[in-house]
Amino acid sequence: MANEAEETVKKLAALRGVVGLVIVNGEGIPVKSTLDNHISVQYAGLMSALVQKAKSVVRDLDPTNALTFLRIRSKKSEIIVAPDQDFIMIVVQDPAE
Repeated sequence: MANEAEETVKKLAALRGVVGLVIVNGEGIPVKSTLDNHISVQYAGLMSALVQKAKSVVRDLDPTNALTFLRIRSKKSEIIVAPDQDFIMIVVQDPAE
């Protein structure tokens, strides 16, 4: 299973426009990343907090619903966040590509 996850990370990181990828555990600590350690920790902390807030918003609006995907786009980058039960996957892309 770990080999399959490693292959998936490599495939995603190799896609055109992908700047980096970070896998974050339940405590908000990056466990796998293609970015610098400092940047990975920054993304992990900020996105973990944002995911928790977004989950709360979705639950408050409809208690039978759940957050499955979050996409944030700015002028310089696009951040795609896929939260799971135990992990959060963060993909940073260059929207110009």
